[in-house]
Amino acid sequence: MANPIATFETTQGVIKCEIFLNEMPITASNFIDLAKTGFYNGLHFHRVIPDFMDQFGCPHSKDPKSRRAGTGGPPDGTFKNLKTGATETRSNGGNIKDEHTARISNEPGTLSMANTGQPNSGGSQFFMNVVHNDFLDWFSPGESKHPVFGKCVDKASFDTMVKISKVPTRDDNPTTPVQMIKVTIEGA
Repeated sequence: MANPIATFETTQGVIKCEIFLNEMPITASNFIDLAKTGFYNGLHFHRVIPDFMDQFGCPHSKDPKSRRAGTGGPPDGTFKNLKTGATETRSNGGNIKDEHTARISNEPGTLSMANTGQPNSGGSQFFMNVVHNDFLDWFSPGESKHPVFGKCVDKASFDTMVKISKVPTRDDNPTTPVQMIKVTIEGA
């Protein structure tokens, strides 16, 4: 079965990504569930850094000027693991279990789960790598452990990721907000 495709419609352009459901079923199913319920629609990128990444997915970022942007997650609850059929849990502030299974590096164009630095603290926030950030790989030495769960499917999508990373910022927050108009999923 082919992996699903997510289409991110932003105010800076469209990004299409393969979501690695076969390789990262918990993380991918969590993302797909949030996308299908409209969780991401209308949020803003709250942290963008050129030659690094674009971060997105905090519910407080609905207000692009919120000082709480970057601190929130999804509501606690359950979602279906679309590969196994099992019921998975979001708890303690919408957090999911770390999925340290597939050794996929944080290469340019990949989607990676953000977290607080503590185990099992990923939820709805993720980032789009615009360079190879292998120091963030869960299987690399060091503290940062960020599992990759998707990758852009074409150069146009990657170019949009890079374009977002280069918008003018103040304290890494875009001075002209970059909104996620909507996220749609095909094939799941």
